[in-house]
Amino acid sequence: MKTFLSVVFLSLPLLAQQPYDIVLQGGRVIDPESKLDAIRHIGIRQGKIAAVSNTPLTGKIILDATGMIVSPGFIDLHSHGQNDENYRLKAQDGVTTALELEIGVADVDKYYRDREAGQVVNFGATIGHVPSRMQIMKDPSPSLVPTSDGAYRAASDEEITAMRRRIETGLAQGALGLGFGIQYTPGASAWEILEMFRAAGKVKAPAFIHVRGMGSSGSKSALTALEEIIAAGVITGTPVHMVHVTSSSLRQTPQVLATIAEAHARGVDITTECYSYNAALTDLASAIFTEGWQNTLGIDYGALEWVATGERLTEQTFNQYRKQGGLVIMHMIPDAALEAAIKHPLVMIASDGGLENGKGHPRSAGTYARVLGLYVREKKWIDWPEAIHKMTLMPAQRLEQRTPAMRLKGRIKVGADADITVFDPKTVLDQATFGKPGIPSVGMKYVLVNGQAVVLDGKLQEGVKPGRGVRAPITNR
Repeated sequence: MKTFLSVVFLSLPLLAQQPYDIVLQGGRVIDPESKLDAIRHIGIRQGKIAAVSNTPLTGKIILDATGMIVSPGFIDLHSHGQNDENYRLKAQDGVTTALELEIGVADVDKYYRDREAGQVVNFGATIGHVPSRMQIMKDPSPSLVPTSDGAYRAASDEEITAMRRRIETGLAQGALGLGFGIQYTPGASAWEILEMFRAAGKVKAPAFIHVRGMGSSGSKSALTALEEIIAAGVITGTPVHMVHVTSSSLRQTPQVLATIAEAHARGVDITTECYSYNAALTDLASAIFTEGWQNTLGIDYGALEWVATGERLTEQTFNQYRKQGGLVIMHMIPDAALEAAIKHPLVMIASDGGLENGKGHPRSAGTYARVLGLYVREKKWIDWPEAIHKMTLMPAQRLEQRTPAMRLKGRIKVGADADITVFDPKTVLDQATFGKPGIPSVGMKYVLVNGQAVVLDGKLQEGVKPGRGVRAPITNR
């Protein structure tokens, strides 16, 4: 026993004297949990933050962060692009964890298994109502969203039961929550949606929801749609997260935000998010463009941009392309709506991004740098600590009750995962455009994922893939 104790006491000081694997030296560290905002030195060892020090540290690798802001790595709750093309752009935008939570996936085990060899950033997904409904109703759509029976046909009682079982299976397999795109499934009854909520509520899994309505058009408005999900959350005990509040609410954004804040103040577990652009994107063949869409969205054909060619649509080309399906950008979010959301204390930042062979929306590559460069540095809508809070701690906290691993992300403290973004406050900015949406952001000096630099001196490091799956506890093994 004495020998054992002597070994322990000798090893502790020796360990403390050993150099850290990496030291981030002399940056302005902003930690939203502790409210730290000061010059510090961060020591990283074995993928974890091992020291946050007032005095310089010794490391095998020293990364000079002088003049930089050192933040927890950004957490994107709404990232459809779940492949290497998109993960690479995420890292260059300061994102260390990119999650598919809105639409989700149909097979949770397969999703994680396909990525388990390692990715550039951390990854994870919900079990999705939309892909589950598409499979059960045999919808042939090649895109993320349905275009035939999966969208428009009312489900039978047996089909609703089959959907709920799929949701329960996915949650037992460690899905981060339950994903919804209710506007894409107008055939889904209120009862069907409530049954899916019940599956999530049983295990307190959060629901990430594209609501049923859009804009301010009467009974199909965003406000009415918000009431549906608040009611479902309260009835079933399911935590509720409304995705992309600006593109769903449009001119009604201030009223929707006020309603979310009031529900939150009364104890409803509800949160929301926005991306940093005033244009949306979806499939032209989807249910969003059923008759009356101009009134709902408050736009006409000329506000639609066909992603494949960059052309603005006419009635003729709209009808032509709608038959074949494909991505379209909708220039429709009022500037005032975006400003209200960015400034609101309950609104997180999430990209809703996803590029395919370089085609798509610039939010896929530039959401986070755009917030920092345009809305913090230039427009001064919010300050650095508030922006970082919206990108790191808030999304981590949204998930951590269901997924304890998230308690070690979104913070800079001893014991946390070394997912860290270091950026230059003078130069950080998005570079992606609607014409060239795959251009990486600038100003991200270092991006570390699980203690490994995936961006070093502003350059993506080829072949470095330390990202791991973020998963809720598995209960069916």
